Amino acid sequence: MSGMMNKVAFMFRTGPHGSASGREGLDAVLATSALSEDLGVFFSHDGVYQLLAEQDPSVILGRHYTPTFGLLDLYDVEQVYVCQQSLSERGLLPEQISIPVQVLAPIAWQQTLAGFNVRLSF
Repeated sequence: MSGMMNKVAFMFRTGPHGSASGREGLDAVLATSALSEDLGVFFSHDGVYQLLAEQDPSVILGRHYTPTFGLLDLYDVEQVYVCQQSLSERGLLPEQISIPVQVLAPIAWQQTLAGFNVRLSF
């Protein structure tokens, strides 16, 4: 293979329940991690809710897959980013996030994301 390897960003922007896109995105991240070490996972907008520790989706009969994001560490996915602004706008604190992440202010968020040439939204 010639040229630059694709750096893939997986962007989670939707809340965890009411749609399967978060779980599908997570499956895609884990599958891609087997092929590439150059991937980043970005949580913004309502996507930040995917990472909150205390959730009870059984209330709306959803499958509780948030703990599955803990697999990111097992799969050596270390570039995991959360938008500070998205947290603030929702009254959330970094301490409420259930996995190791880097919380980025807007400028750092844009700069980090700019380093990825393929972006997939979930």
